[in-house]
Amino acid sequence: MTKDAMPQAFHPVGAAKPLAMAGKRDERDQDPGGPGTSVIAKTRPQTKRPSLYRVLLLNDDYTPMEFVVHILQKFFNKSADDATRIMLHVHQHGVGECGVYTYEVAETKVTQVMDFARKNQHPLQCVMEKK
Repeated sequence: MTKDAMPQAFHPVGAAKPLAMAGKRDERDQDPGGPGTSVIAKTRPQTKRPSLYRVLLLNDDYTPMEFVVHILQKFFNKSADDATRIMLHVHQHGVGECGVYTYEVAETKVTQVMDFARKNQHPLQCVMEKK
């Protein structure tokens, strides 16, 4: 079949369409947003900040003030001045905040303080509460 004898409706891939078909569309001309197509959107998972917990020391009439200062320095990395200030707050108000941590860290600190106090035969109480 010669090029002159080729029917008007037939056109090979990449060949220009005859003028009679210029306004018509076929499958190759479908735009990507048309019916039957879908768009894949990437979604990022929302990350949530972990809950924070306050570690508190409770006052008692038996634990020496120096021991409380020592605990604050050893387990909470407080300076001597900060540890003394927190110890006096515990003594005067009955409770004092040692720090704010994630659940696992707060739980570990409470356990460490309680174990250390028991080993030294002091009734010091350390608790955590959600902030």
